[in-house]
Amino acid sequence: MPPRLFFTFVLTLAGFCWACAAEKPLNILILYTDDWRHDTLGSAGNPVVKTPVLDQLARDGVRFTQNCVTTAICGVSRATLFTGQWMARHGNPAFAAFKTPWAETYPGILRASGYHTGHVGKWHNGKFPQEHFDFGRAYSGTHWINEPDGTRIHVTQKNENDALEFLRTRPAEKPFVLTLAFFATHAEDHNPLQFLPQPASLALYQDDIVPVPKTATDGHFRRLPPFIANEENEGRVRWHWRFDTPEKFQIMMKNYYRLATEVDTTCGRVLAELKRQGVLDQTLVIFTSDNGYFHAEHGLADKWYPYQESIRVPLIIRDPRMPAAKRGTTNDDFTLNVDLAPTILAAAGRAAPARMQGRDLAPLYLAASAPAWRTEFFYEHATIRNINFIPSSEALVRKDVKYVWWPDFKHEQLFDLTADPHEERNLAADPAQAPRLAALRARFAELKAAAR
Repeated sequence: MPPRLFFTFVLTLAGFCWACAAEKPLNILILYTDDWRHDTLGSAGNPVVKTPVLDQLARDGVRFTQNCVTTAICGVSRATLFTGQWMARHGNPAFAAFKTPWAETYPGILRASGYHTGHVGKWHNGKFPQEHFDFGRAYSGTHWINEPDGTRIHVTQKNENDALEFLRTRPAEKPFVLTLAFFATHAEDHNPLQFLPQPASLALYQDDIVPVPKTATDGHFRRLPPFIANEENEGRVRWHWRFDTPEKFQIMMKNYYRLATEVDTTCGRVLAELKRQGVLDQTLVIFTSDNGYFHAEHGLADKWYPYQESIRVPLIIRDPRMPAAKRGTTNDDFTLNVDLAPTILAAAGRAAPARMQGRDLAPLYLAASAPAWRTEFFYEHATIRNINFIPSSEALVRKDVKYVWWPDFKHEQLFDLTADPHEERNLAADPAQAPRLAALRARFAELKAAAR
C-alpha cells in the first residue's frame, strides 16, 4: 500500500474508532435522596451542612436552582422518577404500585436495550419488582437495619455496601444504570428521636447554631388556611415531634444534617469506585431528591403542601458530554422530576415513550443556544387518609407568582413571589389582584388538563 494511502487509511480508522467511542452508551447513576430541600447543600448556600462531595459534583457539572417536584411525597415522586409522568397519569396517589407498564419506565426500557440494571434502597411503590432488575435490594423505614446474620447496620452504610457490590460485580461489557435510593434524610417517624445518624457523625455540628427560619413562628402558622392551621393536621403534628421547642429544633436539625453528611460521604465512595474502574467519565451522574421539607417554616414539618420549602429540591447533573464552559455553572430554568426519565433515556440513546410528559434536560447544558423552556408548571397532591390529616392541594407555579387551589375546601391562595418569597401574604382576596387572579385560574385549568 502506498504510504499516503496507508496514512489516509489509518486516519480514517482512527476517526471511526473515535466515533464508536463517542457513541458508546453512557452508564447512568442516579443518587436519589429522601426529604432533601433545594438548600440542603453547601453549594446552595447552606451555612451549616457540610456536603463536600456534592459541592464538588456541582463544580464538575451543573446545579439547577429552580428544580421542583410535581408532587411532594415519597411514593408519588418515586413513581414520577421512573415513569416521567405526573401523578394523575401514572396512577399512584400515595404508596401503591404505579399503573404505568414497566416496559415504559427507564429501567425497563434500558434493560431491554442491554443495560445492566440495579436498584438499591428505598422503593415505596408497592411490592418491589425484583424480577425486573438484574440487581435489586429494597429496604427503608428505619435508620438501623438487622442483616440476615443478626448484625445491625445503618441504612446509609447498607446503601453504600450494596451500591459498591453492584458496581464491582456488574458485567464489564454492558453499560449499567443504577438507582441508589437513600432513606436518609427521612425521619424514622415513630421513633421519638426521629433522625438517627451513625455514632461517628455525632461530633459533627456540635458547636453550630442552626438558624431558625424567618417564618417559623406561631404567627405564621396562624396565617395558614384554617384547615392547615390546626393541631390535627399532620404537618403540625410532626412539627410537635421535631420543632416545638428551641432545644428540640437544634437537636433535630443537627441530626438531620448529620444524616445528610453521611449520604454525601457515601456518594463520594461510590463516585470514587467509578473513578477507580475508569468509568466515571463514561457515566451520567444525577443527584436529586424526592421532595423538599419544612424545617419549621409556617409552623410545619415534613412536606406535601405546595409551598416553596416543600416543592423545591436539589438537582446536580454531571455529564461527560458537558462542555468545559458549562461545568461549575448554575441554571435557573424550571426543571422538574418528570424530566429525569426522558433525560436518562436520551443519554442512553433511547427514545422516551409518548406517554412520558417530561423533557430531556441535556439541551440546557449541551445546546449552543438556550432552548425554549417552560416558565410554569402544575403541582398536584392527593388527599391522604382524610382532609383533616393531609388535604389535597394543587397549584400553578411560576417564578414570580403562585396560585394555590385547595380542592377539598374550595380555597384559593395567591402569592407574589417577587415581593413575598416566603409566601407570607395571601393576595387572593385583594380586589386589585382580580384580573391577575382570573388569568391564573384560566391558565391553571389548562395546565391541570394537560397533566391528566
